[in-house]
Amino acid sequence: MTDSSDPRGSDPAGRALTELVAQLDACIRELDQARIRAEALLEARRNGRTWLDIVTGEERPLIVERISTVLATLASAGHTWRREQASALQGENVSINRIAGMFGVTRQRISALLRERGDGAKAPEEPPA
Repeated sequence: MTDSSDPRGSDPAGRALTELVAQLDACIRELDQARIRAEALLEARRNGRTWLDIVTGEERPLIVERISTVLATLASAGHTWRREQASALQGENVSINRIAGMFGVTRQRISALLRERGDGAKAPEEPPA
């Protein structure tokens, strides 16, 4: 029997959280690199280099490319975690209204998350808020 709290087992929310932690670590490394690059650009500017010279000499990935990648990664991993967490809470018989309150969103948003996962058919009927 698999322990449902074991993220390596059959617990989708645990797996999503494990993946979120891994993505956070990767994003921290990317942002550290972006910060180092930004400090180097600031130093070049302080030393009198023009912005044109600085920007055209910058190696790829550019700072803004690193930041865009980090934002997209966090949005994706965060969305997956939120969806699986909502599903896990629903599996513990927590109402959609209560989940919405915990997440600070509308019940319609939680219903959409659950439908996206394919669990919409399991959603208990609730009176309109």
